[in-house]
Amino acid sequence: MNRIFGSSASKKPKPTLQDAITSTDSRMASIEVKVRKLDGELARYKDQMSKMRGGPGKEAIQQRALRTLKQKKMYEGQLAQLTQQSFNMESAALTTENLRNTMATMDAMQTANKELKKQYGKIDIDKIENIHYDMEDLLEQANEVQEMLGRSYAVPDELDEADLEAELEALALDEEEEGPSYLSDLNKVPDFVDEAPVEIPEGPEKEAVRTTT
Repeated sequence: MNRIFGSSASKKPKPTLQDAITSTDSRMASIEVKVRKLDGELARYKDQMSKMRGGPGKEAIQQRALRTLKQKKMYEGQLAQLTQQSFNMESAALTTENLRNTMATMDAMQTANKELKKQYGKIDIDKIENIHYDMEDLLEQANEVQEMLGRSYAVPDELDEADLEAELEALALDEEEEGPSYLSDLNKVPDFVDEAPVEIPEGPEKEAVRTTT
């Protein structure tokens, strides 16, 4: 029987909120066209009445203008209602979309939370702490090795600082007794020489010097 006559499951799906918004917007556009048409008729009636004198003809046009104005007001009322309905539906659609995004965000956060718990469950805190302590011990041992390698074996530890200072003073006295040594620097000019010797070239200049003397 269901195959022959159909069943309730074969009915068309109910229109969605977006379908309702689209249908309402279409009706609003149709009414707006009618309102603009009525505005044109009212403008024409107004122009005709401005050129006519009082009488039955002017009164008839005035009655037409009144009926046209009533239709315009009716359409404007419907347009206002449809505008409010469209706004309400768009607000509901926006709220629904926000809720959908919120649910998607919550699902993603729950999935990430489960994954983090799974990963952290593989980590042994005690093992990490033991590794940390082992690293500290190894660093201390490395520092001890560096200190051992940096020891100086040329200077005995039993030397007294007072003896070293006395020996240093004796060396200073020996240098003062020896006095200055000019042989230490052969290129240095002695202090008793005032000026460096001047070479006199051979030739007429030398004879002129001899004549003057």
